[in-house]
Amino acid sequence: MVEFGERGTVDGVCLHSGGHRVRLKWHRLRRRLDDTPFTPAILVEALAAGASVEVDLRAHGEAGFAVLHDEVLDRETTGTGPVAAATEAQLRRLYRRAADGRPTAERLLMLEDLAGLAARDAAPGTLVQLDLKEETSAMSPARIERLARAIEPVAARFILSGHDWEAVSRLGQGVAALALGFDPCDDEAMERLRAHGDFDLFVGEALQQAPSASTIYLDYRLVLEAAAAGTDIVSAFHAAGKLVDAYTLNLVHPQAERSLRRLVELKVDQITTDEAMALQTCFERAGGRVRDDDLVTASAGHRGYDAARKTDTG
Repeated sequence: MVEFGERGTVDGVCLHSGGHRVRLKWHRLRRRLDDTPFTPAILVEALAAGASVEVDLRAHGEAGFAVLHDEVLDRETTGTGPVAAATEAQLRRLYRRAADGRPTAERLLMLEDLAGLAARDAAPGTLVQLDLKEETSAMSPARIERLARAIEPVAARFILSGHDWEAVSRLGQGVAALALGFDPCDDEAMERLRAHGDFDLFVGEALQQAPSASTIYLDYRLVLEAAAAGTDIVSAFHAAGKLVDAYTLNLVHPQAERSLRRLVELKVDQITTDEAMALQTCFERAGGRVRDDDLVTASAGHRGYDAARKTDTG
C-alpha cells in the first residue's frame, strides 16, 4: 500500500511505501520547477505543510549571510559582482531573478529574515537545511556569533550542512540544538572514489571525517552506482546512525521514474528535488511499486555519475 502525506493528498512532503517514509526536500525552496528560488511565500507554505526545504548560504561583506547559491550576484539577482564584497544594505536593494532570468518583485533574504520567518507557527516535522557554500576561511568569530544569535531561538527547525565539514562544525559550534549534516561528494572525494572504486572505503572516510553529522547528503547517482556494484551505502550509513538524503532528482533526468523507485527501495530517508509535487504524483501514478528489472536498469543507467555531477547545481 502506498500513502501520500498525512491525508492521502499530493502535497510534496513525503512518500510512504512498504512501511518506510521518504521525505521530499524542496531544493532551493522550490516545490515546482517554475517557482522562483528562495522566496518567503514558499517558506510559509513549507512551514504550514511541515515540509523539509533547502536554502543556500553565502557570506556577505558584513559578517552575515545572504540566501544565495552563487559566489556572484549576476545570475540570481539584479545585482553584479561578488556576494562577499556586498554590504547588507546593498543586498537588500536587489531583486531575485526567476528561473528564466527575468527580474521578479522578490527581495533577497538574509539569514535573519529566514530565522524570523521560521519562528512562526509550523507543522510538526518542518526542517530548513542551511547549505553552506563557503569554506573554513570565511568563518570569522563575528560571522559565527551572528549566525548563533539569529538561529538559536529556532535552532530545532534547522540543520546546517556543507562539503567543508570543518567550516560546518565551526559555524555551528555555538548553537547546541542545531543539527549538522555533511556532504562527502566533493570533487576531491569523487576523484579518490574513481581511483579506488571502493564504496565501503568511501563510507568509512565520510564517517571518520564527520562523526557528529546526523545526516549524510549524497548525489543520488552515487547511491545508484554503488547499488549496481553490489554495495548498499544507504544501509551502511544507517548502520552508523545517520540519515541519508539523495540529491537532486528531477523528472527531466534520465530514467527518473525508475531512479525514484530504486531510491525508495534502498530506503533513503529523503530525496531532494526541484519538483516535489510532480515527483510525488509520478510515484503515486506508478503505485509505488519497484520491479526487479527497474532496480537493475535504474542503477546501471547512472554509471558515470561523476562526469555528470558537474551539471548539477546543488
